[in-house]
Amino acid sequence: MTLAPLPAAPVQLARVEAFVFRCPIETPVRTSFGTMHDRPAVYVRAEDLDGAVGWGEIWCNFPSCGAEHRARLLESVLAPLATSRAFTGPAEAFAWLTDRTAVLAIQSGEHGPMAQAIAGIDLALWDLCARRAGQPLWRYLGGGHDAVQVYASGINPDGPEDVVAARRAEGYRAFKLKVGFGEDRDLRNLAVVREMLGSGMPLMADANQGWTLDEACRMAPRLDGFGLGWLEEPLRADRPWTEWQRLAGATSIPLAGGENVLGHPAFDAAIGSGALAVLQPDLAKWGGISGCWPVIGRAQAAGLRYCPHFLGGGVGLLASAHVLAAAGGDGLLEIDANPNPLRTVLAGPLASIREGGCRLGDGPGIGVQPDLQALADVAARGC
Repeated sequence: MTLAPLPAAPVQLARVEAFVFRCPIETPVRTSFGTMHDRPAVYVRAEDLDGAVGWGEIWCNFPSCGAEHRARLLESVLAPLATSRAFTGPAEAFAWLTDRTAVLAIQSGEHGPMAQAIAGIDLALWDLCARRAGQPLWRYLGGGHDAVQVYASGINPDGPEDVVAARRAEGYRAFKLKVGFGEDRDLRNLAVVREMLGSGMPLMADANQGWTLDEACRMAPRLDGFGLGWLEEPLRADRPWTEWQRLAGATSIPLAGGENVLGHPAFDAAIGSGALAVLQPDLAKWGGISGCWPVIGRAQAAGLRYCPHFLGGGVGLLASAHVLAAAGGDGLLEIDANPNPLRTVLAGPLASIREGGCRLGDGPGIGVQPDLQALADVAARGC
């Protein structure tokens, strides 16, 4: 499969703004490295000189102050740059912003936050261009259909069977359970959920970088009997690919990763290692569409399955869905199973899942127009 080349449409921005929202939650979202006690989101609004508008999102889950920090980074550093000149299209803007802030990222040690803020701008620019063209983003990117298959993600270790049952009733037909909370607990949770689902429904596991190589090699054989679709980030993302290769050779479970990979050389190393079967770049964490589109093409050409990572608000989720639809293949869209009004109020067609999938429709851009007051209202109410 060969991806269509990204279109180029001239754009000059009049303004770029960041909007921060926080929504309190009753049940914290747990990972092996930390717990989220509220759901944050940073939405990016870009407007060109003719008044066309597009929306993006910046990854901001951790640390807890991340949303405000990234918004200030955009406002103080990136917005002045993004509005300073015209671009031949979003891809040129992405490359130029990345190059112009490269030394600052080194000096400040802010490689990740800088890349995340640029990604949010890039997503907004692609949405703007698609809306201006009167096309849904999936078609603007060269896609031939609007259908996506999904899975319920972020399922906590506390009573996962209840969440799985609820999401299954809503139409989900694939699920991903968090592991890395102790061998006995992990195995018990996987056994209970697999028994609920039977052998036919996909079940995946995400260790959130929680194991050493020795721990992963000890756990992997114990996971073989659950028929896992993939094992996600069993090792730290910065471990040598030789360690991932050793683990891949020790288990029949496909390995997945990519959400914490940053930059084309790093993605090329990941793809070239042969250790991964599933590649999971996060559009709001690095690259936006401009950076990730060529990575997706190289991954698919190498026989990897593209399944975008995303665990944030509704804008980034919709962008991820449109990119997945445009890219084609047999990938699954990650949809957080935990309550998050900042996601659901903007979910659009993704709010209605039927037999494990949905259609994105023909609305321009990502298909929804964020209402800032409505977002503020739902954030104040919490969940």
